[in-house]
Amino acid sequence: MKKSERRVAIALVGVMVWLGGLYSTIHGLLYDRITEFRYGALAIFVGVAIAVIALNLISFRRSSEKKNKSAL
Repeated sequence: MKKSERRVAIALVGVMVWLGGLYSTIHGLLYDRITEFRYGALAIFVGVAIAVIALNLISFRRSSEKKNKSAL
């Protein structure tokens, strides 16, 4: 497995955490469950952060590879 494939898989996990947090947040709002709402909001932030960091690392790596190829 290449490093970029691993990072895409990590970003996918982040998206799944985000979707679970979104479900939990909406469920907490509908049924007036404060703790479920708070943990859902936390999961949204964590999931988005995981996905963004994983995908940003891919873009940094690709841009440095392009720079190295153009220098040659």
